[in-house]
Amino acid sequence: MKKASATPAPRSQAIDFPRPYTTVDVVIFTVLDDALEVLLVQRPSGTMEPCPGQWALPGGFVNVDLDVDLMACARRKLLEKTAVSSPYLEQLGSWGSATRDPRGWSATHAYFALIPTQDIQLAKGANAADVAWFKVDDLLKRPRLAFDHSEILQTAVERLRSKVEYTSLPAFLLAEPFTLPQLQKTYEVVLGRAVDKSGFRTRMIAADFLEEVGFVESSSNRPPMGYRLKDRSAPVFFPRTFSPRGGD
Repeated sequence: MKKASATPAPRSQAIDFPRPYTTVDVVIFTVLDDALEVLLVQRPSGTMEPCPGQWALPGGFVNVDLDVDLMACARRKLLEKTAVSSPYLEQLGSWGSATRDPRGWSATHAYFALIPTQDIQLAKGANAADVAWFKVDDLLKRPRLAFDHSEILQTAVERLRSKVEYTSLPAFLLAEPFTLPQLQKTYEVVLGRAVDKSGFRTRMIAADFLEEVGFVESSSNRPPMGYRLKDRSAPVFFPRTFSPRGGD
């Protein structure tokens, strides 16, 4: 008796459904004139684009032909706006809803970058009317960015200032070589308060993440020692947070 062949199971069909817009936004920090600043782009006016004329974080849609992952998209957007290809870049979080973009359901994946201002070449790009640096504290006092970018900026600033308390992140905001007084000043700018000088120097040297590169030019009679990072791939973590000046 011939055995009946088993009926093959029906192949499951992929269910098609509306897809959200997928973008990447980058919060690019630097220190200018003793202030923490962030790079913003002005959205074009007189077009069908949403939020015309408003300032926003740089970013854009994921390009499946160019971006192998979200980090690659963030690096591409950073390079387009600043001509910098290898800064400190960290994933911040994701925001998504049916209301954050008038064009429809959208999700954005946000990153923050730390770069020194030297040799930065700002570029407007095809989708921006202008590009400029803005003081972070001014923006936090009057949130007015396009989409939900004020919320993303607030989160990025909180993340940065929290991590600066126990990491070497501010060193990524300085061009090399830099001096310890310059590094301390950068910490104070980001934190928004002073830190103890002697305790700061002790902590930086003990953490063993800096290497001497020789004395650098200075107006003082005793030229200061210049330093650079031993490893730029990740920050160093300290065993305790900073204390205000006089209490470290």
